[in-house]
Amino acid sequence: MGEQMGHPFDLLLGRKTFEIFASYWPQRDETDVGAAFNKARKYVASTTLTRHEWKNTAFLNGDVVAEIRKLKQQEGPELQVHGSANFIQTLMAHDLVDEFWLKIFPVTIGSGKRLFDKGTIPAAYTLVESKTTPSGVISAKLRRAGEVKTGSF
Repeated sequence: MGEQMGHPFDLLLGRKTFEIFASYWPQRDETDVGAAFNKARKYVASTTLTRHEWKNTAFLNGDVVAEIRKLKQQEGPELQVHGSANFIQTLMAHDLVDEFWLKIFPVTIGSGKRLFDKGTIPAAYTLVESKTTPSGVISAKLRRAGEVKTGSF
């Protein structure tokens, strides 16, 4: 996580994740994660929220996909999405994900939210880096690599 959050970034969050984060991280400035989240600009996709006291927060409403495309064209730090399982589906459906930092835990739950769910477009990724922790968690950094090429693995 230090590598992922050890440089300037802004956050792109769905409303539910934003509300969870906003109830916890503003009071945790003494931690590395809290300091990074509090410093970051938070862009929140919401049809119901328009303002919040958590500093550096901006709300995206209306055509969120168009707003995100504009953000991606601007100069500035990278945009990171943490959590936001429902919102990430919108980003993937519109090919707005350039890179995944996946944490794969050695458990099966059987039900729940799916990262690659209905509506996910076919897309190729290149494994940039991977690490395994002593407890078996795999961290994989995948970068968008164009169209899917079939016939070989």
